[in-house]
Amino acid sequence: MSNCLVCDHPIDSFLSFGNMPIANHLPMPKHFRNEFRAELAVGFCPGCYMVQLTNLVEQEHLYNDEYAFFSGSSKGMSKHFQEFAEFIMQHYLPTDDSFVVEVGSNDGILLQHMAKRNIKHLGIEPSANVANIATKRGVESLVEFFNVTTAEKVKQTHGQADAILGANVICHIPDIHSVAKSVKALLKPNGVFVFEAPYIANTIRKTAFDQIYDEHAFFFGVHSVVNCFSRHGLELVDVMERNVHGGSMRYVLAHKGAHEVTSKVKQLLVLEDHLGLLKIETYQDFAKSAEKSRDQLKQLITGLREQGKKIVGYAATAKSATVINYCGLTPEHIKYISDTTPAKQGRYSPGAHIPIKPYEIFKQDKPDYAILFAWNHADEIMAKEKNFIKRGGKWIVFVPEVAIVENVKQ
Repeated sequence: MSNCLVCDHPIDSFLSFGNMPIANHLPMPKHFRNEFRAELAVGFCPGCYMVQLTNLVEQEHLYNDEYAFFSGSSKGMSKHFQEFAEFIMQHYLPTDDSFVVEVGSNDGILLQHMAKRNIKHLGIEPSANVANIATKRGVESLVEFFNVTTAEKVKQTHGQADAILGANVICHIPDIHSVAKSVKALLKPNGVFVFEAPYIANTIRKTAFDQIYDEHAFFFGVHSVVNCFSRHGLELVDVMERNVHGGSMRYVLAHKGAHEVTSKVKQLLVLEDHLGLLKIETYQDFAKSAEKSRDQLKQLITGLREQGKKIVGYAATAKSATVINYCGLTPEHIKYISDTTPAKQGRYSPGAHIPIKPYEIFKQDKPDYAILFAWNHADEIMAKEKNFIKRGGKWIVFVPEVAIVENVKQ
């Protein structure tokens, strides 16, 4: 792909990770030989300022019945989704018969709060295994991809929506124009489209190269959101910074002229220009920083292993697939990855095939070092892992820089 998915302008590529496995597919040994791989590369569009993947993997490879991400697996994220739901119910649901649609509703962790209050709702989720969990939580779910056809179906069966929501999912949909058209058709005249996504300014500032993996087609900033959705008569009316997923932004859009645009939108547009987010040189510098982090992390871990130290991974996140494979780490470097999600335990990390073991093993095993792959949940993890530090364990971190530490703050 050489042209922008938003405006068709030629893209300036700035970083390639090489051929990478699917980040959220955790294979068993019988799958190792035929594991799917594709180039993971990212570029910048000087026409609309959208940062995006330059090589896309078909959606069917990414989202299926073995999809291994569950939104409700973190207590911190569960609390965040409750806040998100309360925010929507308080500000954007005008009547008792309001209707809410969530795109990529996953295991229902957000919509369950609407369901408990008998608010009319519908979750649209392409992966049946996680949608089934949502259904058990009392969340009405439709196992489909969100597109114009699905939007028209929902409109005919349920009517238009007062609020359409997306939590770290809109950036996953390559056909962003289909998203905009679908929202435009399904949204009431005074309704809102509210979505969250990792904020490109934080990704750049923290050298958080692990935010780049196959599901993240786009890396949004305020400029790129405005330029993308304004093409379809949708106006960005408010923005709110959120301290999740390493630093996210909540975007509130509406039909043009339906809501007043807040001063915060204008302030961030100015700030992004000041931060250099509208020029390729900023992203080229980011690529150099990512390469430096890669080399430093590999060197650090190799040195510790040569000293006989036991190193494990903490949390088999999708982001960890980028780190592990980009840095060339193997089971020789990382003995195993500890994870609390039952569906991941007993499987292996993508590409490198590092065993994923239950959290109880981590508690019993007493490793010397743990690589904090879930750094975006650092506050929650540090409160939980005080005993790890007391017995002499240390954390290896790579965001915002490679280091060995005893305590981590998000």
